[in-house]
Amino acid sequence: MASMSLSIDEQKAVDKFKKDVVEPSMTKLVILDFFAEWCGPCKALAPMLEKVAGEYADKGVALVKVDVDKEQFIAAQFQVQSIPTVYAMFQGQPVADLTSARSESQLKEVLDQILVQLPIEGGDTGGAQAQAQAAEQVDQFVATGEQVLAEGDAARAAGIFAQVTEMAPDNAAAHAGLIRALTQADQVEEAKAVLAAVEANPALAGDTLIENAKAALELAGNRVDDGELSALREKAAADPADMDTRLAYAEAAFAAGDRDAAADELLAMVEADREWNEGAARAKLIDIFNAVGLEDPWVVTTRRRLSKLLFG
Repeated sequence: MASMSLSIDEQKAVDKFKKDVVEPSMTKLVILDFFAEWCGPCKALAPMLEKVAGEYADKGVALVKVDVDKEQFIAAQFQVQSIPTVYAMFQGQPVADLTSARSESQLKEVLDQILVQLPIEGGDTGGAQAQAQAAEQVDQFVATGEQVLAEGDAARAAGIFAQVTEMAPDNAAAHAGLIRALTQADQVEEAKAVLAAVEANPALAGDTLIENAKAALELAGNRVDDGELSALREKAAADPADMDTRLAYAEAAFAAGDRDAAADELLAMVEADREWNEGAARAKLIDIFNAVGLEDPWVVTTRRRLSKLLFG
């Protein structure tokens, strides 16, 4: 995230998370446990997580706990909807959802499967450090592309992301950024071609970042003419209970370039009934955030509004 887009408290939360989770995860597998003091299932799960993490410490595993009440901004970034939520983190990225592993045997089985695939510290340390350094360099280029995209220069951002995909052909963040940048630059056919190539790559197909970029591309296909957009807006305003029409209007408004109207409508839907259609309004907001880019100041502000509704 761009520091200038965050409040002081949010920046402190991000800095703490980087120190406690991201930095250790460059050479270790970090078990990230989202919990709350009032959560009974969290208290029941905690001793098992602590025991297994202790037993696996010499294999490069560490446990970090995040209190969702104290770290609401971090919980919002991970889209935590229920607790306990547990992830495995490596080199700053979630590599597995461990939430369903509720027994020692289940957790150990999953950890063993992950550990054999990663250069965790304690094995070839030099190789792990070199890989971590290379990954950090790629991450810096991706961050630059995201910042340029947030500043509105989609064409230049697409050029940066394209260069990164050549450096790291299996880097999902770079490919996802390229698809989003091409989409925002109105190069939809080029974006579709990149997506098709990515989905044919087993190392990238199905990745969450790629799916988010795909959603961004699909959002661009919701454009309607001015008359239909006006009709949708009037119909949504006339019957607030018609959530399907309200969602259709929000999609069309975003495709037409009116992201404020789209966000206002979706946030109002979340406030009215956050569980409607399995959280469809919130999911659509997340799609929009990824379409615009998480570095964008508008996204940061709108995510803050969503977090206040969900956690406030």
